[in-house]
Amino acid sequence: MPMELVINALLGLLVVATAIMAGVYFCFSAFVVRSLDAIGLPAGMAAMQSINRLIVRSAFLPLFFASTALCAMVFVVGWLDRQHAGAWPLLMGSGLYVAGMFAVTVLRNVPLNNALDAASAQGDEARENWRRYMRAWLAWNHVRTVSCILSSTCLLVALVQRAQAA
Repeated sequence: MPMELVINALLGLLVVATAIMAGVYFCFSAFVVRSLDAIGLPAGMAAMQSINRLIVRSAFLPLFFASTALCAMVFVVGWLDRQHAGAWPLLMGSGLYVAGMFAVTVLRNVPLNNALDAASAQGDEARENWRRYMRAWLAWNHVRTVSCILSSTCLLVALVQRAQAA
């Protein structure tokens, strides 16, 4: 199979994978976390702690890592062949995904999740811990959501430009 077909197939997979991730993050930003907050303490906080524990044992984690690895790989391909049709949206989409989704998750959301997991959903500090978590976690989740949407869009543009040039 020619390399062009392999790259285009990977781009097609990445368009779908980044769109799925955008949907996951969008749901959390749009209603999941707010619904947990509306339940009130301690149930809402305990439910988010449970989500954070279970998500790492779900289909989410392989998609999270595989899509990041593939984006890093196509970024290198795009960088090495910057003159090729679709190279710039490919670079923007894959770079934005790695920085705006993966790095933000690892550097911001995961530490917040770990701090929440260590906190008690009972007691005087629970309300303040939950409020602080909600503000910071949602803000960073919005970054992930927008990054995934823009990434998926850029990767789709790259795929179309590559197909038109073929």
